[in-house]
Amino acid sequence: MASTFLIAGLGNPGSRYDQTRHNAGFWFLDALAKREGLTFRNEAKFHGLYCKAAIQGTQQLLIMPSTFMNRSGQSVGALAKFFKIPPSQIIAVHDELDLPPGTMKFKTGGGHGGHNGLRDIHAHLGSADYHRLRLGIGHPGNAKAVADYVLKAPSIEDRTLIDGAIDEALRALPLILDADFARATNQINGYKP
Repeated sequence: MASTFLIAGLGNPGSRYDQTRHNAGFWFLDALAKREGLTFRNEAKFHGLYCKAAIQGTQQLLIMPSTFMNRSGQSVGALAKFFKIPPSQIIAVHDELDLPPGTMKFKTGGGHGGHNGLRDIHAHLGSADYHRLRLGIGHPGNAKAVADYVLKAPSIEDRTLIDGAIDEALRALPLILDADFARATNQINGYKP
């Protein structure tokens, strides 16, 4: 039986950021919403676009923070506190520079790797013991170019690869919601475009 999870897709609000690499977490929740016929609504007390969804017969909580990436924890923390969701039932879906487009990794705990959205979630939860679905966006090859790179749209080829990884992650989602993290990790981390 699936548990209730808080699934946070990370990104930046507003149409100017919709297609940028930093919004890969939003793309994941958009794809889930399309698959499940879900509608998000703005919820001020959770600082984001929020949806309750029955997936696999269990209520799941979905959030796209509207706080901008660097303050993602404000939204995730507010929702987790309101519904008393422990870090072990929180999944942050985010862009990952250290993975090429079309690849992804599922992991639990660990550092924030310099990702400001995760850094803020750590701070608000007071814990790093939540799950991360890291969607590869590639790296520009130069650390000084990163800020500009994540706020630009990927090439059509790269976006197709990222969308393919998101589709595979959605296929693995039932395993995550059943807390079968070992099988979910194998399926997600082993995916090849």
